[in-house]
Amino acid sequence: MENRTGGKTVKSDKISDAVVRRLPVYLRFLNELVAKNVTTVSSQDLGNKLDLNPAQIRKDLAYFGEFGKKGIGYDVGYLIEKIRQILKLDKSIHVALVGAGKLGHALCNYNIYSRDNLKITAVFDASPSKIGEQINNMTVQPISELKKTVQNNNIRIGIITVPASEAQQVANLFVDAGIEAILNFAPVILKIPQAIRIHHADFTTELQSLAYFLE
Repeated sequence: MENRTGGKTVKSDKISDAVVRRLPVYLRFLNELVAKNVTTVSSQDLGNKLDLNPAQIRKDLAYFGEFGKKGIGYDVGYLIEKIRQILKLDKSIHVALVGAGKLGHALCNYNIYSRDNLKITAVFDASPSKIGEQINNMTVQPISELKKTVQNNNIRIGIITVPASEAQQVANLFVDAGIEAILNFAPVILKIPQAIRIHHADFTTELQSLAYFLE
């Protein structure tokens, strides 16, 4: 698959996961610069603030186009625009969440603070006690309505915040509904078709790996 950004053709299958995961980090810092009325930034400044090698930052961005000027650096506003295009944040992307527990509530409420076009637009749960509940102007729907809602509203990403024992079943429902990518918060490895992208957000694993670095 190919994308065009900044007049340069990019073969997305050659871009590593590590590069893609760093782009939102750059975007967040650039947005902080805008809030401080900073208009230009060098790769050296970015590297110092983000504790990254400036050469790595330049290489990451060069995969997608030539955005900076030698001796001047990057125009902050222009670079934000380009990174948003690369991450497809310049378009509305609808997200569905299954699991209206405490974590599900927190993620749905994050919509209030998000300035991106990436939004949770539908929330589902299997518990009768949660169905009909209001979360950030959304009504919790029964899981039986997932497929119809996903297809009727062009929902492309699914979030799973259910217990591990239920996660695979929810993943299967997402796959059947035509979801293209899944963010899984359940502490379990899910089996899905290779064509669907999945990222795991496992708090336990992250904490355990942090423990390794303690003195």
